[in-house]
Amino acid sequence: MLQKRRQPLPISKHSIKPIQCSLLSLGAVMRRRDFIMIIGGAALATPIAAQAQRPARIGFLGFGTAAATADRVEALRAGLRDLGYLEGKNIVIDFRWAEVVDRLRELAAELVRENVDVIFATSSTEVDVARQVTTTIPIVFSTHFDPVGTGHVSSLARPGGNITGLAALQTEFTGKSLEMLTQAAPHAKKIGVLWSPNAPHSPVLRAIETAGVNLGVLLQLTPVRTVEEFEGAFATMTKERVDAIYVVASSLTGRGRAAPMLLAELAMKHRLPSMFGYKASVVAGGLMSYSPNYVELTRLAATYIDKILKGAKPADLPVEQRLDSSW
Repeated sequence: MLQKRRQPLPISKHSIKPIQCSLLSLGAVMRRRDFIMIIGGAALATPIAAQAQRPARIGFLGFGTAAATADRVEALRAGLRDLGYLEGKNIVIDFRWAEVVDRLRELAAELVRENVDVIFATSSTEVDVARQVTTTIPIVFSTHFDPVGTGHVSSLARPGGNITGLAALQTEFTGKSLEMLTQAAPHAKKIGVLWSPNAPHSPVLRAIETAGVNLGVLLQLTPVRTVEEFEGAFATMTKERVDAIYVVASSLTGRGRAAPMLLAELAMKHRLPSMFGYKASVVAGGLMSYSPNYVELTRLAATYIDKILKGAKPADLPVEQRLDSSW
């Protein structure tokens, strides 16, 4: 059988021209991959405040109520404004308030789920809760009594981890303030100490006990967990025949105006000379107070937030010790 020879197809002027291909060398592939990784890494290292030009989100974790902490809230806002941050434009502050510690834990976890950029936890009470729910989101404090003694930071110079801020040095104030109380009430041989287990106060209590031994006075430690327990605590200390009262500063005893005022009223009712942790108790009629300037410390904490938003790591920001006092 004869087979016809196929004729070649006519070549069109639109025919596709052959494309010359070549394989990339392994070195070229690796260089391209390194380039992509560098670009990706640069994006991740971009300061929080500049990412996608979105407002930075600060989670404010507070033990108490907004009204009770209004002066410190305004101080933080003022500090941020001084650094160029305007709420609603380049920064957003999400407030969470709790009047019991258990609720504080829930709110801290909520801030973590919302992936805020920084958690502002004023004192040791809030820090102790926040650190239990995150080891990655930066935590900034402003009035911590003893960050090293509580184990919240490794050292003042090198905090390590995700926590840093300003220390109020309450342990340093404790000995001096107890001495001032004994000078104002030289007859006092037994002093009642009102303190809150809600805060990690072990270093402060040790400082009080040491000062008590040095001053030659007995101490009657009386814990309170809520404002409602204040009156019963004073009744107990009176029954134990204390000669004076020393109130350890905490988020509980300094809550707004109500707590300091009630403490002052109870001290006057039981006719006991008292040393308070907050000036508000003296304004309400109490004898005396000697403590850090909490409002100023809160304003200064804005500098830590600013540095972190610009890319600094909490682990590398030394804890600042302040001796600013408020009488």
